[in-house]
Amino acid sequence: MDFTIVGLPVAPFAPLFGLEERELADRGVVRRIADARPGFPCRVSLRDADPGETVLLLNYEHLPVPGPYRSRHAIYVREHASEYLPERNEVPEVLRLRLLSLRAFDRVGMMVDADVIPGGEVEPTIRRLLGNPLVEFLHLHNAKPGCYAACALRA
Repeated sequence: MDFTIVGLPVAPFAPLFGLEERELADRGVVRRIADARPGFPCRVSLRDADPGETVLLLNYEHLPVPGPYRSRHAIYVREHASEYLPERNEVPEVLRLRLLSLRAFDRVGMMVDADVIPGGEVEPTIRRLLGNPLVEFLHLHNAKPGCYAACALRA
């Protein structure tokens, strides 16, 4: 089964780019300087920030469903990031480097399956989970901190 991994759109974050620290703080956002790679995974470009690059740390609702799995968590966005444009069956390095939690959801946002895997095992796990006809989409999370990383859909 072919799949596509999707990052977040840049539009909701673009108004934050270049704001003063006080303005960011008023919105609950923190500007950080990446000091290691990997370490600051951008959810828009689906790549780690380079050392010295600025990132924004903010809370983001990645599963805005009305049910019990509604979820939000802290994420990084590279300041002035551009959107990741996926190829069919492409897995960005930012995912391959990490322990991942894959969560499979149905069309109303109920979790129907899940797994925790090393990033190197992501392709067969995505295919297996998306092979379930009840599954509409997968959310990939960085397993240790628990933060949202990306979405996987049938291609």
